[in-house]
Amino acid sequence: MKKYISEFVGTFALIFCGTGAMTINEVTNGSIGHVGVAITWGLIVMAMIYAFGEISGAHFNPAVSISFAYAKKFSWKEVPKYILAQTLGALAASLLLFFLFPESEFYGVTIPSTDAMRAFVLELLLTFFLMVTIINVSTGSKEVGVMAGIAIGGVVLLEAMFAGPITKASMNPARSIAPALVSGHLEHLWLYILAPIIGALLAVATCKLVKDDNCCDEGC
Repeated sequence: MKKYISEFVGTFALIFCGTGAMTINEVTNGSIGHVGVAITWGLIVMAMIYAFGEISGAHFNPAVSISFAYAKKFSWKEVPKYILAQTLGALAASLLLFFLFPESEFYGVTIPSTDAMRAFVLELLLTFFLMVTIINVSTGSKEVGVMAGIAIGGVVLLEAMFAGPITKASMNPARSIAPALVSGHLEHLWLYILAPIIGALLAVATCKLVKDDNCCDEGC
């Protein structure tokens, strides 16, 4: 149970701080700014990895849990439980933001500023780069250690910095589902569910191509 609570709390923190920064930026007419939002995302990811990496592995992302299972680093039986905890944590954060900032229209929802196909490709690539980093710095299915927090948080910050204005740089189905449900903006949600999962799975396949045959076995 501790693993699932950790995933709930960690994902809650990610969404509350990350989409919270976007929401506050919206209702205060840009007081935080795009750079501030990107930094917030990177720092909260880093902090939650340090907080919960040893307990649950600090996935906080359905695409990451699915990909760890595909890589044989994580049990498929645990995947639905992790996804449920992550989605509920994200939804709780979005509902709290709805309560705190009723004047907001978006609550950090992911709506692309380009067409759906280009947004799909960009989100796929963003998640690919993120998962390549995760799978190479993690221990088994756990994102632990000083380097894991810095590397993964840094990639999230980097990708939010340059791709945020185009797709909001979601890379996480739970992160997109929660604000979409709360705001009612469900358009293009499908791409924010499918693209991260496909991109993360491709990252695992790449790991298998460029590293030893047992690169994706448990305990490597």
